[in-house]
Amino acid sequence: MCLAQAAPASAIESTQQRVVKIYGAGGTSGLEAYQTGVLISAEGHVLTAWSYVLDTDTVVVILHDGRRLEGTLIGADPKLELAVLKVDVQDAPHFDLTKAPPLDAIDAGSRVFAVSNLYNVATGDEPASVQRGVVAAKASLAARRGSYRTPYTGNVLVIDAVTNNPGAAGGALVNARGELLGVLGKELRSQETNAWLNYALPASEIRGAVAELAAGRGPRRTTERASQPEQPHTLAGLGIVLVPDALPKTPPYVDRVRDGSPAAGAGIRPDDLVLMIDDQLAPSCRAVVEGLERIDRADAVKLTLLRGEELVEIKLEAAGAKP
Repeated sequence: MCLAQAAPASAIESTQQRVVKIYGAGGTSGLEAYQTGVLISAEGHVLTAWSYVLDTDTVVVILHDGRRLEGTLIGADPKLELAVLKVDVQDAPHFDLTKAPPLDAIDAGSRVFAVSNLYNVATGDEPASVQRGVVAAKASLAARRGSYRTPYTGNVLVIDAVTNNPGAAGGALVNARGELLGVLGKELRSQETNAWLNYALPASEIRGAVAELAAGRGPRRTTERASQPEQPHTLAGLGIVLVPDALPKTPPYVDRVRDGSPAAGAGIRPDDLVLMIDDQLAPSCRAVVEGLERIDRADAVKLTLLRGEELVEIKLEAAGAKP
């Protein structure tokens, strides 16, 4: 599907080779089970949006030539709402983020092309969709999802094209030379006007954080079984009751908080979603339990929570942990 007119063929062809389709969790309750990503290394690192789509044991990444590969989550940044996956491939065509044009070199009115798997139009080796537009503005993001503000408030490229579509998040925004200007953001509404926002996170602004994620130095899932302390933290000890663990990957939402508990004193609320424990991703109820088991109850534990769409960091100490 191509919505662009007079697009430079070489730039679009080059971009198509660097854009991937991603499939994972979703498919029910109006949640799409797909999104887009861009290759950022020859070794198969994929930059994409951090979303529920990645909250599954198996993430499928489809390359431009139709190859289907399993993607491993290397790390995620909840504040940027970005994640890095790794697929087993060598010599992959990719965008070099170190060569991304700086933000001050991108002018309002510049012609741009958004390349993504919007509406899941491409499912194999079909090319991703291309939309033509211009950079309408460079601005700080002031947006919301539902009734909550989004965690990222940094600079974005506002696009004069309807790129805010299901499946487009994580796609590429390139110029007429095929240079990566930014990564298409998730579906958002303006905090001020309530209008849908069409925007991209500037590649030059996020490359430092993305490099940390790709190197494994950002928040990630911990699968190693470290030695367990004799008296670890527990949900009961903190006063947190999660929703019933009915599925293999049940999201760790707080069902209730016990009165008088450390969690109640720290302000944890029902419907909070646990994202990280001591900066380690905790994508399921089981992962939360295992994460707490690695921390001695004499030590404070930091929880990163999603409250609506607001990130909240809370430090907890078990009752009676300190004299």
